[in-house]
Amino acid sequence: MDSFDLDTNKETLLNAEQKLEIDSLRSINSPTYRPTVDSLEDVLFKPLPVLDHGFVRVIDYMGDDSAIVQAARVSYGKGTKQARQDAGLIRYLMRHAHTTPFEMCEIKFHIKLPIFVARQWVRHRMASINEYSARYSILDHEFYTPSYDQLASQSTANRQGRGHVLKGDEAQRVLDILVEDAERSYENYMEMLNQDDQGVIRDQNKSGLARELARMNLPLSYYTQWYWKIDLHNLFNFVQLRSDQHAQYEIRVYAELIARILELWVPLAYQAFQDYRLGGVRISEKGLRVLRKMLAHEKVDEESSGMSRTEWLELMDALEPKD
Repeated sequence: MDSFDLDTNKETLLNAEQKLEIDSLRSINSPTYRPTVDSLEDVLFKPLPVLDHGFVRVIDYMGDDSAIVQAARVSYGKGTKQARQDAGLIRYLMRHAHTTPFEMCEIKFHIKLPIFVARQWVRHRMASINEYSARYSILDHEFYTPSYDQLASQSTANRQGRGHVLKGDEAQRVLDILVEDAERSYENYMEMLNQDDQGVIRDQNKSGLARELARMNLPLSYYTQWYWKIDLHNLFNFVQLRSDQHAQYEIRVYAELIARILELWVPLAYQAFQDYRLGGVRISEKGLRVLRKMLAHEKVDEESSGMSRTEWLELMDALEPKD
C-alpha cells in the first residue's frame, strides 16, 4: 500500500496549539514491550485531509494482527505460529463471524468533520466520543462547501440519495446560497457573542449571549471535532456501512480514508475483511437453493425461486461478472 501523501497546503487544518502538540508528541521516542506497527507509527498524530477543512488523525492504538490471533488461541507472546497460519486463523474468524478476538484491538482518532456528518456518524454507538464543546469554546469560522460535482438533485429512485448533478446557473446559485447563509450565520453568531473572530469584545457595554445559546443558529455545514475510540470489530462495521457506494459522499470519504488506515494497522485482518465483507455477499437459504439449481443446470427463474423481486435482482447482480 502506498504511504499517505500529506498535503502541505493543508496547514490550516490545525491550530497553532495542535501543531505544537503534534511536534512534541512526535519528538518523543519511547521504548516499549507492546506490539507496534511501523506503517501506522509513520502517520501517528499527523492530520490526513478529508473534504475541504476536515481531517483524520490517529492518536493511539492497541494491538495488531497478532493480538487477534493471541486472543483466539489464548496464547502467550507472538511468533508462536507461522504468518500463514495466523492469516488462516484470522480468515476463519472473519468467515464464521467470531467477532470477540477483533475486539481486542482498539484505536483512537481525532476527527474534524461537518456537523451533519457527525450526526450520521454518532449512530455507530459502540464507541467512545468526546466532542469539542461549543458551550465552552467558540466554533471556528470553517464550514463545508461542496464541490460542483457533489451538487446533485434528489434521487427519484432513492429517498435518501442523490440524482443527477446540477448544472450551470442553478448549481452556482445553490453554491452561493450555501456560502452566503453560512457566512451570515457566523457573523450573527459573533454578534450575539459580542466578539470578533479573534475573541475580542466588540462592545464593552454589552454582555453578549451565552455560547450555549448563540451556537444554535449555526448551520450543520460548520465543522466540529471529536476524539473517537473504537474496537476493531465495530470499526469494521462502520467502514462496511459508510464506505458503501450508497452511503452519503461526505461520510464515505472519511470511511474510505479510515479503511486505508486499517490496512496499515492490521493488514491480515483487513484482507479478510475485504474478501468476506466488502467484496463478498450474504446469500439467503432461498438464494443458496437457486445457486445449487444453477450449478445442476436446472431451470430457475424469479417466479420459481420463491424470492421477492428485489432479492432476485440483488442475487443476479451479485452473480454478474465484475471488472
